[in-house]
Amino acid sequence: MIRPLDGHLARKRFGQNFLVDQNIIRKIVSAIAVKPGEPIVEIGPGLGALTAPLIAAAGHLHVVEIDRDLIARLKETYTPEQITIHEGDALKFDFGALAAGSEGKLKVVGNLPYNISTPLLFHLAEFATGVKEMTFMLQREVVDRMVADPDEEAYGRLGVMLQYRFHMAKLFDVPPGAFHPAPKVTSAIVRLVPKAAGELDCDDDALLAKVVTAAFGQRRKTLRNTLKGILDDGGFDALGVDPGKRGETLSLADFVRIANYCAAKA
Repeated sequence: MIRPLDGHLARKRFGQNFLVDQNIIRKIVSAIAVKPGEPIVEIGPGLGALTAPLIAAAGHLHVVEIDRDLIARLKETYTPEQITIHEGDALKFDFGALAAGSEGKLKVVGNLPYNISTPLLFHLAEFATGVKEMTFMLQREVVDRMVADPDEEAYGRLGVMLQYRFHMAKLFDVPPGAFHPAPKVTSAIVRLVPKAAGELDCDDDALLAKVVTAAFGQRRKTLRNTLKGILDDGGFDALGVDPGKRGETLSLADFVRIANYCAAKA
């Protein structure tokens, strides 16, 4: 049994670990650097560690929360002028509609639940055009995968697909002791800034996703095997890609070249 914090019992099914270290909180809020009146949405505000300072800085905050007990707390603590609560699952939330109704692009922040972090990142990538930047706390292992370079052990599908959409930087680590209950892993803060339209040079995003997924689907196999049915020997020769190499040796630019070649051949 996890000891209740401020009367609330952390729910395992929601991946709840509440940030309690005031120094870390100040450091995160400083990194977010929200300005008065700037549209901002917090995913999973929990017990409000970031919520209060963000409201103080921005004047108004949107939050997406699934836990009804925490929603009730938020309603008791803040006025409608200070906070707009969107009750529901962040994996299904339409961030695009929120961005469309805001004056300016959104800042998106949050301590993302470890158990849904990867699908949530892909969901958020769909709304990149309406986002100014995103600052998240995630499991350090996930952040390392997001920012990894080719030939690094952490390099894979997650990193390639997010690096296509965003400029990303790992900011700093957050130790387990900064939370209650303390997780078994170290966390990290990462910033994602959507790339300009001119930087997205793939002709078919869905095809890029297919190529990347196939290349990393069987990591021990060579590209000749993983991309079978997508790229033939003639394609490897035309692109100057060694079919005897593995997916983790290819750069983002290589994956885009393969996808664009295949799109032109279709």
